[in-house]
Amino acid sequence: MPEFFNVLPPDEARELLFRHLTAVLPAETVETANALGRVTAVTITAPHSLPAFRRSTMDGYAVHAADTYGASQSLPALLQVVGEVPMGKPAHITLQPGQAVIVHTGGMIPETADAVVPVEWTQIITPTTTPTPPYEIEILKAVAVGQNVLQIGEDVHQNANILPAGHILRPQDLGGLLALGITHVQVIRQPRVAILSTGDEVIPPDQTPLPGQIRDINSYTVAGLTRQAGGIPILSGIIPDDFNALEKAARRALADTDMLVMSAGSSVSVRDMTVQVIDQLGEPGVLLHGVATRPGKPTIVGVVGTKPVLGLPGNPVSAMIQYDMFGVPAIYRLQGVKVMPRRGLVWARLTQNIASESGREDYIPARLSETDEGLLATPVFGKSNLIYTLVNADGLIKVPLNKGGLLAGEMVEVRLFD
Repeated sequence: MPEFFNVLPPDEARELLFRHLTAVLPAETVETANALGRVTAVTITAPHSLPAFRRSTMDGYAVHAADTYGASQSLPALLQVVGEVPMGKPAHITLQPGQAVIVHTGGMIPETADAVVPVEWTQIITPTTTPTPPYEIEILKAVAVGQNVLQIGEDVHQNANILPAGHILRPQDLGGLLALGITHVQVIRQPRVAILSTGDEVIPPDQTPLPGQIRDINSYTVAGLTRQAGGIPILSGIIPDDFNALEKAARRALADTDMLVMSAGSSVSVRDMTVQVIDQLGEPGVLLHGVATRPGKPTIVGVVGTKPVLGLPGNPVSAMIQYDMFGVPAIYRLQGVKVMPRRGLVWARLTQNIASESGREDYIPARLSETDEGLLATPVFGKSNLIYTLVNADGLIKVPLNKGGLLAGEMVEVRLFD
C-alpha cells in the first residue's frame, strides 16, 4: 500500500488515475432535444447537405447577376419582375435575361437565378402601394454571382463528419443535429456515482445538530459537481466511523454504480480506515494517498476493476476542490471524453499577498470585481472547513506548483466556478 503523503503533483496524479480508466461505459440512444451535456458515442455524419436548396439571405429580387453589372444610382439597370417565390414553396419560375423574381430571407431561389439584389438597392418604377407582377424595377447597385445566396451544402455537405465520438453536446450542437433531421443520437450512458459520507459526528441536513454534530455538506456539493459533469449522483448514506460498516456500505454502493466517492473524517485513523477499505474492495486498489495541493493534501485516489474510487478529505472546501480536480475528470473519462472541457479562466490583478510553499499547488477562493483599472481578484481567506469561503467566492486563484506565493499587484489566473 502506498505510504501516506507520498504525494504527487495534481497533473501527475490525474494521469496515474487515467492510466487505469481504460473502459468507456456502454452507449444508449436518446432524443436529441434532451441530449444537452451528453457525450456522443459514435462519429455523427450528415444524412444530407445543409442547406438542401439554394436560399436567399435577403428580402429582395433573385436575378441574373450579369443583368446588374454597371448599375448605379445615376445609371440604374432596368429589370422586369415576373413573379414571386412564396416562403416554404419550391421555386419553379424560370428566369429569363432581364427578369427578376421576388424572394424572401430564407426562401428558395430559382435554379436559373445566380444572385439576389436586396430590396433596399431597388426602386419600383411605377409608384404603387402593393405592386403585382409583372412590373419594372430599377437596380441601383450591382451584385456578383452568388451574392446574398446560400449554396447547397455551404453549411455542411452530405456524409461529412459533423461531430466526433466523445464530444459533449452543446446547445448549438443540438440545433445542428435537428437541422439535419437527426432526432435521436447515440450517447454514452451517464456514470452513476455513489457518494458515501462518513463520520460519527455527521447528520443529515434536515436534522438539528446536537453539540458536537455537523450537517452533511460534502454529499451535496459532490452531487452538484457530479450533475454538472454529466453524472448521476447516488446518495448512499452517512456511515459511522466503523471499518466493517464502511466496508460493507462501500462494497454495496460500488456494486450498483460506476464510481465511488467517500468523504472521510479528518483524523489519521479515519483516513487509514478509508485506505484499507478501498484496498479491500479489489485490485488495483489505492493508487495514491496524498496530492501536492492545499487544501486537500490527504486525498485518496484508487481504482477497483475499472471503477474509480476516491477518498476525499472531510473538510468541505477540501472535498469540493479535490473532487473537482479528480472526480469530475473521472466522470468525463468514463464517458469517453479525452480532452477535458475548458474551464472558465480569467486573469485579474491580485489585491493582497498570498503566502504559499514551493512544491505544492494552492487554490485560494477569490471574489472578482470590475474597476476602472480592470478586473481585480480579492482572496477570501479561511480554513478548509468553512464552506462560506466558497459561497462568497467567484472562483479559485491558482498558486503554481513551484512558486512561493503571490504578490499584490500581480496578474493571477482565476478558475471560475460554473
